[in-house]
Order: sequence, then structure tokens, then C-alpha cells
Amino acid sequence: MSAFDLAAAGFLARYNGQSFEAYRLDLRLFYDWCTSVGLDPLLAQRPHLELFARHLEHERGNAPSTVHRRLSCLRMFFKTLHVDGIIDRNPAEYVKMPKVFFDETRMVGLERSEISALVSTARASTPTDGALITMLALLGLRVSEACNVDIEDFQYTERGHRVLRIMGKGGKPASIPLPVPIARAMDRAAEGRTSGPLLLRRDGSRMTRRSADRVVKRLARKAGITRNVHCHLLRHGYVTSALDAGIPLRDVQIMARHADPRMTSRYDRARHNLDRHGNYVLAAYLGGAA
Repeated sequence: MSAFDLAAAGFLARYNGQSFEAYRLDLRLFYDWCTSVGLDPLLAQRPHLELFARHLEHERGNAPSTVHRRLSCLRMFFKTLHVDGIIDRNPAEYVKMPKVFFDETRMVGLERSEISALVSTARASTPTDGALITMLALLGLRVSEACNVDIEDFQYTERGHRVLRIMGKGGKPASIPLPVPIARAMDRAAEGRTSGPLLLRRDGSRMTRRSADRVVKRLARKAGITRNVHCHLLRHGYVTSALDAGIPLRDVQIMARHADPRMTSRYDRARHNLDRHGNYVLAAYLGGAA
């Protein structure tokens, strides 16, 4: 094992799941580029990383957001090497990061009427379809979280509430309260079973991300939704609908299990509505003093 392979393995050991795969690919691309130009990756300097960024932009055609993420990976990688004493300083610390302009229209999700139509269509289809759409659209689960739900996971009661216990993004455990209609939809999908995966494919195996996406697309077409619908769009609709319903941003952040409230605020399609501007509330509040 080379020095770079050992350093990369030690860095990647801190991650799992999709983060692991993404960072592994980022480091592989950097290693391959270094090899092509005759550079030892552990001897890279800031100019080399700037040239690597241009390689990603112009030769690979990566979008600014992709280049930003890959450079962020290298920043963390070289910072770790610096902390471990493998290198004298972090060459990625002052690399120029591309500007990324976020398209907020992508965060809007499904409309209230579309969610209602999709849930109704799913529940009229099969118990498994009903449970899948219910967990994605009405609990805001990520598709991997929904596919990993076992029947034992929603048999708990906490402070008088029936809850679903999951292991969320980043290995964070969460207990999610289940309103009665949602619990009933999940119970129907269990079909009398007391253990094992909740969502099953036709062959009896656990539903996967791909099979869940096919189910969502099929049901969306059946519900008359014309735009492209994917699993994560239902989570977008969950957060957007919660904000539209008037649930405070902090509570929606907890519902969505977002670490940063700025992520939650991206879903608020009414935040640019001047009728809601805080100046009106403050003027009314201070009216007596004025």
C-alpha cells in the first residue's frame, strides 16, 4: 500500500454510505490527474490544485457545484493530513472556490394538490405503494430511510405517541411521531408480519432505491402529474407544504432533521412575499411607542 493509499484509506474511514462513495471518487480523480502529470499527490501545492480545478471545469466539464464539492473534499483531506503530521501545511486552504448560485426553484417540490392526488392513488394501488408514498410525502423520509424501515421500527411508544425509529443521514438516530392515518398505512403494508422489511418487492426482497423510484414515477403518472417526479421531490413537497401550512421554521427544521436552518429556509416559497415582511409586524408592535 502506497503512502497516498494509506492516507486516503484513513481519511475515507471516517465516512460511510453516499459520502464515502463521493469522496472516494473525488480522491480517485485527483490521484489519476496527478499520475497523468507526473506528480506525487502528497507533494501537491496550491498551484497544482488550481490546475486540477481547471481540469475539472474545462476538460471534464464539471459544473461549478461539482468542482466546489470536489475541492471541498480535497480541503478536508489535506487538512487531515496536516493534522496527522503527514504534510507540513494544507495546500488546499487558500484554493479559489468556484461561486455556486443555487437554483431555489428546485426546492419547491410538489404542490399540495399533487401530494394529495399521489397519496390517494398510492393507497388505492397496493398497501406497499401506499406505505412508500406515505413515508416519503407525509413523513419526509429520504428514500434510503424509507427502504430501510423494518416492521419492528414503528412498534414503539414514547410519551403517549407511537413513533418510528430510524437511523438517518450521517448515522443520526431519530424518533418520528406517527399520526394515526400514517400508522394505519404502515400497518397495512406489514400485512400481519411482525418483523422484517416493511417495503417488499414482488419477489419478497427488500425494496431498493431504484425500485422505489420506479414505483413513485408509475404512481405519479397514474395520478396525472405531468412533470418528472422522483423520490426526493416528495421530501421537498413535505417541507414546502409544512412551511405553507404556517408551521414555524424552527419546527420544520426539526421535522426535516436539517442541521442548518438555512437549508430549511430554501424551501419557503413565500419568503419573498412582501405582505409577510417583518417591517409590518414591527411597525404594528411599536405603534404605541411611535
